Amino acid sequence: MKDLPTPYYLIDETRLQRNLEIIQQVRERSGAKSVLALKCFSTWCVFDLMRRYLDGTTSSSLFEARLGYEEFGKEVHAYSVGFSKDDVRALREFADKIIFNSVSQLERHYPDVVGQNLGLRVNPGISHSHFDLADPARRYSRLGVADKAALAEASVLLKGLMFHFNCENDDVESFIRSLDLIGCEYADLLRKMEWVSLGGGLSFTKDGYPLDRFCSALREFSQAFDIQVYLEPGEAAVTHSTELVTTVIDKVHNEIDIAIIDASLEAHMLDHLVYRTTPSIASPGAGEHPVIIAGRTCLAGDVFGEFKLAEPLDIGSEVRIADAAGYTMVKTNWFNGVAMPSIVVRRLDGRVERIRSFGYDDFKRSLS
Repeated sequence: MKDLPTPYYLIDETRLQRNLEIIQQVRERSGAKSVLALKCFSTWCVFDLMRRYLDGTTSSSLFEARLGYEEFGKEVHAYSVGFSKDDVRALREFADKIIFNSVSQLERHYPDVVGQNLGLRVNPGISHSHFDLADPARRYSRLGVADKAALAEASVLLKGLMFHFNCENDDVESFIRSLDLIGCEYADLLRKMEWVSLGGGLSFTKDGYPLDRFCSALREFSQAFDIQVYLEPGEAAVTHSTELVTTVIDKVHNEIDIAIIDASLEAHMLDHLVYRTTPSIASPGAGEHPVIIAGRTCLAGDVFGEFKLAEPLDIGSEVRIADAAGYTMVKTNWFNGVAMPSIVVRRLDGRVERIRSFGYDDFKRSLS
């Protein structure tokens, strides 16, 4: 792929399929259905593969829901922290489930969605998150209904509930404890419902994850309340499937060698900047050569991190940033007018396709 100009996101369908096959195992062994969380990954050029293993999509806006309907098919779950009247009127034409964030939203929009399959997000007051920024149960959280009396009163309008309370949770025992608490605290409500979504943020496609324990817990929960369980995998569906392929375009020295690549943390892997985390380098491998890898924007902190690599980086060296799918491609931006990475896919049969490139006209159209 030396002839492909960098930067580009490289999605490897073989790696992607590994995650999807685990999701399929969970579907078969637990009875839980899985809908892709488009807020995490919406790159629809690989939806033909993903729809073989998933039951549909779940969204956080009208546009995501429409994309799921048009390009993925199957079930369309539509959720938003705040729907407008126009949103709801559009969604009722194609969404299989419409999930409101608050009782006030449910009541305000109910006249427009009478007869639809409606859900409501619940804030159970518990969560598993390593970051306050992503903690749905943080103090003053606006995400979901915490008032049990209000939930009980609204339940006559509902067919389902959504509990989204995990973020990067790879601890199955933590999840099961939370699930047991939800089953205890909301038993009466759950028995009235046809379905319940347990959200995403569960790292069950991670190597070594105890799938037997996970599937048993989901199956027992479903049977206890005679309810269809849904999961909303996002990161779990795409983890380790994609790299950001870049080229070193300059090398400077300020106490340490600094390699500047033709991509940007700010523009192309924003979550790492937001959460102050460091991405992994897929290539070159680890070694003894210290270097800072930095982006090409004027932001002083546009830095991927400090690494020790197997070989020194020089102008023209290729650098591959690992795990560049989840919450990455959906957050790209045009800061500094830096060129957007192309989207490239390595198909299951080994063919490499450049799906789309972005140029000046795309940058211009994003403004006014």
